[in-house]
Amino acid sequence: MSFIQRFVKAILPASTFASMEAESRSWMVVCNACGTTRTLWDIGGIRGGAAGKTSMRLKCTKCAENTWHTIKREDQPYRA
Repeated sequence: MSFIQRFVKAILPASTFASMEAESRSWMVVCNACGTTRTLWDIGGIRGGAAGKTSMRLKCTKCAENTWHTIKREDQPYRA
């Protein structure tokens, strides 16, 4: 667990934290260069009560490049 995940776990009730964790696991981080997909929770993020799609620059674990990654819900189709 990342620092922010541990911090949120410490201040929120267990049921609220479990709900945020489940929602964060439904958000996928997709590398725009190679298509590698990870959950937002696995990279240390939390996204609760959010909507839409966003992008951020991260180092990809597969292609080892600092590239743009799209963050989207698991049920949304991927478009680079």
